[in-house]
Amino acid sequence: MRRLYFAIAALLVLLPALWYFGAGRGKSLPKEETLSINKVLGGSAAAGFARADAPRRFRFPEDHGPHAGFRNEWWYFTGNLKDAAGRRFGYQLTFFRSALTPRPVPRSSAWGSNEVFMAHFAVTDVAGKRFRYAERFSRAALGLAGAEGRPLSIRLEDWSALETSGRPLSMKLTAAEPDMAIELDVASLKPVILNGDGGLSRKSATPGNASYYYSIPRLQSSGTIRIGGERFRVTGLSWLDREWSTSALERDQQGWDWFALQLDDGRDLMFYQLRRGDGSGDPFSSGTLVAADGSSRQLARDEVQLQVASWWTSPLSGARYPSVWRLRVPSQGIDLEITPRLPDQELSTGFRYWEGAVAVRGLAGTPGGSGYLEMTGYPVQGRGSDKILSP
Repeated sequence: MRRLYFAIAALLVLLPALWYFGAGRGKSLPKEETLSINKVLGGSAAAGFARADAPRRFRFPEDHGPHAGFRNEWWYFTGNLKDAAGRRFGYQLTFFRSALTPRPVPRSSAWGSNEVFMAHFAVTDVAGKRFRYAERFSRAALGLAGAEGRPLSIRLEDWSALETSGRPLSMKLTAAEPDMAIELDVASLKPVILNGDGGLSRKSATPGNASYYYSIPRLQSSGTIRIGGERFRVTGLSWLDREWSTSALERDQQGWDWFALQLDDGRDLMFYQLRRGDGSGDPFSSGTLVAADGSSRQLARDEVQLQVASWWTSPLSGARYPSVWRLRVPSQGIDLEITPRLPDQELSTGFRYWEGAVAVRGLAGTPGGSGYLEMTGYPVQGRGSDKILSP
């Protein structure tokens, strides 16, 4: 869900940055130039692009690949891993594709492109108490970035997600920076899960303000993580989120809180809370509960109860984020306490947000687990509301 809005913000950040830095590796914008979600994402969608305005028939493996005609698309990998000694890590590797025009435009220069790409890479080293992240962007020209579907291949310079098998879907994820790197093999343990109304995820009552959204909530993962000069062999679970659309936030939708939780009894839970300007939950908040056997059911906003137990203030940005959550789904007997593996997992990129590995403690007989949490739209203290109300 949250990928829809983030990709739009990515496009608006990327365009001036690309022209300034050229086609090579990008840098994060200075902190004072990061964009606020409600300023960037308000307004109507661009004309001429395809809209997610009705349910569709999904086709695989074709839908794992890019979708021409839509403005925004992303492949979003997150995971919790540990080595043989039990040392824990989290990771995020995300590729965003944004089209500049609804259809390709002939260009005389080899540098010209109809698409731009951005990628975020982050590693949480729990024992080392350090969170590292990096951002890159480029135009889809001269082999700098691109995405193809058969076989699935997403690249931005030497960061990549490459299909190694189609049944089950298996990928090799590779990304490296001077102070961190991953090389992971991930393979789906569950089928594709269609979120929302058969894969149509509506974000408001406005026609077309929606995305096509599916997840693979469990991927067996193994490989290596490098922290500085030290390498660790790791195993664990990853999560893949996929969305494409052409849309924008309603003016009163300030941000969102997105949970992707893998429980020890084999169930998986995704829920996103859209937040209004007053901090209350938007009626179009939604989620999906996936059983151990891969069957699933949609979770309506009023089925999920969210409460914030404590807060954390970023020493870098001054933004104030929830740091402990209580999530309940009474109809399913689910009662969870969700706590960051590290308090500081904030990314100060072109778009400031918090995303990181979380521990899940089961309450009232609910099993625990692990997961990932994303929180966006939280203002710097004194610059706007940070009130949160339960849905």
